Amino acid sequence: MSPKSYLPPPRRFVPEKIDAGNWPDLEPHFKKLERDHFRSAAEFESWLLDLCELESILSAAYARRYIDMTCQIDDEGKKKRYLDFTQEIDPKAKIAFDRLDRVYLQSPFRRSLPERRYEVLDRVKASDAALFCEANVPLEAKEVAAASRYTQLVGSLTVNLDGVEKPIAQAALELEVQDRGRRELVWRKISERRFAERDAIEKIFGELLGLRQQQAANAKFSNYRDYRFRKLRRFDYGVKQCEEFHRAALKTAAPVMAKFDAARRRRLGIESLRPWDFDVDPHRAAPLRPFRSELELCGLARSLFGAVDPAFEEEFRVLEDRRLLDLFSRPHKAPGGYQYFLEDIRMPFIFANAAGNHDDVQTLLHEGGHAFHSLANREDPIHLYRDPPLEFCEVASMGMEFLALEHLEKVYSRKEARRAKRSFLERQLRLLAWISIVDSFQHWIYTQPADSVEARRAEWCRLRELYTPSLDWSGLRRFQEIEWHRQGHVFRVPFYYIEYGVAMLGALQLWSRARKDPRQAVDSYRAGIALGGSRPLPELFQAAGLRFEFGESVMGPLVEEAYEEWKRLSGG
Repeated sequence: MSPKSYLPPPRRFVPEKIDAGNWPDLEPHFKKLERDHFRSAAEFESWLLDLCELESILSAAYARRYIDMTCQIDDEGKKKRYLDFTQEIDPKAKIAFDRLDRVYLQSPFRRSLPERRYEVLDRVKASDAALFCEANVPLEAKEVAAASRYTQLVGSLTVNLDGVEKPIAQAALELEVQDRGRRELVWRKISERRFAERDAIEKIFGELLGLRQQQAANAKFSNYRDYRFRKLRRFDYGVKQCEEFHRAALKTAAPVMAKFDAARRRRLGIESLRPWDFDVDPHRAAPLRPFRSELELCGLARSLFGAVDPAFEEEFRVLEDRRLLDLFSRPHKAPGGYQYFLEDIRMPFIFANAAGNHDDVQTLLHEGGHAFHSLANREDPIHLYRDPPLEFCEVASMGMEFLALEHLEKVYSRKEARRAKRSFLERQLRLLAWISIVDSFQHWIYTQPADSVEARRAEWCRLRELYTPSLDWSGLRRFQEIEWHRQGHVFRVPFYYIEYGVAMLGALQLWSRARKDPRQAVDSYRAGIALGGSRPLPELFQAAGLRFEFGESVMGPLVEEAYEEWKRLSGG
């Protein structure tokens, strides 16, 4: 099979050399689209493709500035380019795009287009236009700037270990060592460093909270949660389903976590589990350090992708060859990981903070799943359809992690693979509870008539103890109160977290199928991601052979199957 060329699409409307960071260069193209008159459905459809190209160019301009800024957060020039775009270009573009959305919605030719092909686009544009409020545009720009300050702050944090300053991601590797005293020392150093920025982070969040509440009020919503659900285009589920997920996790995942904790205490020979006892291997094995360089990490991931399907290995090689990866942790790099699709060249970029452990392999598998999703629908000319619903984007990423799980023996010894698989399953089931905590916390924050720093701290601790009562925080209350500060989604993309839970249920279903018929599971996965965002969310799940349900009837059997496999891998 010859490799694909993955050439960027030829431009049909926007000049190749346009400066997307200069509004006078951009504005004429918006004006032209606004003035255009169509005499047929074919002309209208051609106009729509020109609009999609303009959307793509603006998306790529933002993406490149965001990538540059997060890769080097101490570079003032890159920071300025990003902020200039978000504060100057993006607000003007939002207003201009809203006018064009209304041109689309008001055109008599819209109903002449194929209904099935355009029904998702129709629904999104109608909802976005109804929700748009020009008074919110400057507030959104201020929100982006405040969230950027959070990213800059947490990305700059380092701790001193044995006389060496290390980024937190690198220091956290020592939370896996068997020496409990060393783990506690490192955990406390990291926590103290975060605590030192408590007031600054709370101040940023207070600013974000005020901006978000004002946006909801401007759009005539009684609270920000309901406004944000519309903004996130949650057409196929709502608050009720999220709460159903929370209850299901409390009833099914939380009891399994208690079993994990009892086994962990027994194997470690300790009376209570402290926050520094969760990354260490309870079977007393030394930390798993499968790679030492980005080259080695890519080799591991490439082998696993190829074991799932040779086509995935080929696609990953393209990213390597085109240098669309920045994977290792270093000073002055933003925390976390992401995949960003560069719309101008229709190629994905992967960002991570690898430090040398197996979790970094899982992160690359996850972001690789996002990348393959992007490549699977890169040819669709409708910009929106190359931007699938977030819930299914996470099925693509989490699904790849689970598909690769059955192939770990390809890159590790049998003993190491067994251990990595056991640890992964435990973490995924724990994640169901963590997602519920984070999501419940945000529901609470944004529906309270009055909120305070103290109330937020108390509510976080209440939720944490509800889902994880066996975790001993004695003497550590001040650290527990600010644990949510490290969850960047709460600051940067509010309410974007339940998506991981919805996707986890899909990924667990995919894994269950792959254990019985790997080829069929991969084929179904490919069928789902190939649709991009061209169909409603339940249909994307259905195309991948998955049930789009949130409750205990789906979650319970999946949790039980994963727990039984964990027990087998743990030796009983």
